[in-house]
Amino acid sequence: QVKLVESGGGLVQAGGSLRLSCAASGRTLRFYNMGWFRQAPGKEREFVAAISWSGDSTYYVDSVKGRFTISRDNAKNTIYLQMNSLKPEDTAVYYCSAHLKRWDTGLVMSKPSVYDYWGQGTQVTVSS
Repeated sequence: QVKLVESGGGLVQAGGSLRLSCAASGRTLRFYNMGWFRQAPGKEREFVAAISWSGDSTYYVDSVKGRFTISRDNAKNTIYLQMNSLKPEDTAVYYCSAHLKRWDTGLVMSKPSVYDYWGQGTQVTVSS
């Protein structure tokens, strides 16, 4: 069993930055591919970014490319999402997730159903 706990959310003005963290306990994350998703009120959960277990491969949704960066520190059992140039449309609850199967295409890794574990989420609010 893997427990994931997100932190780092908050209120920020448009154009600002936040760094989200996702700390794991229970098992090492070394062998898990990891993802970040977000969900705004009244909308479905949306893929944001994913990173392979080795850190060598990443995927991003088009709307965050060039602004967000996913990374991981396996020694700290933690993954990160650096968010720059934030926009009001980035406002959502952000969730991290863990995927134990083989690293796959971006289309597959963008589906919430392929992830095995989820955190409780952290709220990000971007004011205009």
